[in-house]
Amino acid sequence: MAAMTTSSTSRADANRRRILDVALTELLRDPDASMDQIARAAGVVRRTVYGHFPNREALISTLVDEAVRAVEAVHTAARAGVTDPAEAVARSVLAIWDIADRYRLLSALAQRTVTMQGIRERLGPLRREAVAHLQQGLDSGVFASPLPAPALAYVQEQTIFALMEAVNDGLLDTRDAGPAAAVTVLTGAGYPAGRAAELVERLNS
Repeated sequence: MAAMTTSSTSRADANRRRILDVALTELLRDPDASMDQIARAAGVVRRTVYGHFPNREALISTLVDEAVRAVEAVHTAARAGVTDPAEAVARSVLAIWDIADRYRLLSALAQRTVTMQGIRERLGPLRREAVAHLQQGLDSGVFASPLPAPALAYVQEQTIFALMEAVNDGLLDTRDAGPAAAVTVLTGAGYPAGRAAELVERLNS
């Protein structure tokens, strides 16, 4: 009986993982993809999808949670051992963009379902770490901004979301978006534009 239960649980977990993976692909392809479309693409019946996620909003919310965890992981890894505030910020944006780009259409969906406030709450730990690095840069004179570190972190976060939308709208080539985002974030913190471009080019080469 225990073996059967374990097998059933494993199968259910595998189904849930497949539904999430397929849902991400389908929603990136078609932001209006329905639960029925996702079920067909995943090769399961609609009841199976609803067994894991009671509605489309719950499914998208789960995907957003996974995206935030992925962003936090690359953010932490990119800044590990880096003492220069400008390099830490640049490395973080470049690393995050690789993950954020994959979820840029998902972020647009989240604005309608999870709401931007929900996204901000999920990004709270990440923002607090960013504030600490920005404060270090402001205190040391690496950055020069009239904004306090918490407000500057908020502006940078919104800048990245805005650049995602620029990619979505065809205003920015996705291949150029990561370096452009890093330079934009650095200059927005008062880091000299020329040095920002050189730093990002070195890190991105």
